[in-house]
Amino acid sequence: MKVKVCGMREKANIEQLAALQPDFIGFIFYDKSPRYLGEELDEAFIKSLPRSIKKVGVFVNANPDYILTMVKRFDLQYAQLHGNEMPDLCRSIRQKGVNVIKAFSIDETFNFAMLNNYKPFCDLFLFDTKGTQPGGNGTPFDWSLLRKYDNDKPFFLSGGIGLSNADEVLELARSLRIYGVDVNSQFESAPGVKEIEQLQKLIHKVRVKEEEIEA
Repeated sequence: MKVKVCGMREKANIEQLAALQPDFIGFIFYDKSPRYLGEELDEAFIKSLPRSIKKVGVFVNANPDYILTMVKRFDLQYAQLHGNEMPDLCRSIRQKGVNVIKAFSIDETFNFAMLNNYKPFCDLFLFDTKGTQPGGNGTPFDWSLLRKYDNDKPFFLSGGIGLSNADEVLELARSLRIYGVDVNSQFESAPGVKEIEQLQKLIHKVRVKEEEIEA
């Protein structure tokens, strides 16, 4: 089970998080988000993060040239497409050597069969809660809907995951192909500012569970 912390933008906060060695750190390149990375962070600082931490750029219906420019500028390992992007866009980004995470907003009407169109062109899926915003709505969807997922593509689970329901997610992972958890607003003191002690507890909880399973 991997831990992805998304919506980072403050240098000191990022340094504190990096010390915890999460598996992924996400940066949002969507200017309508309150967690938008903006122009203030130095790309040299982002590039200097430990190679063991995968850097993810989150884009919403962005121009492919913009995506590829940001990937190169910040040395991102993954592009997370969090809008209404079609399979062709996933394919064109991936053909440029960029790993692709395609996010989908889930509610009871979601048709999991349509994922077959994306499967060849994505490295991972991400399932988030359908809400008023493309992401960061801060509430879980009905996780029992994941029983309808019959694909073999691993996925991140997102949407309202915090310490209060982390055990439930870890239990779900026993029967589902949950690659990792994607956390954001439940660990914030303000948009884009993460509570490091709370994240430390989550990462510890996930890694202890991993050790139990491996044992």
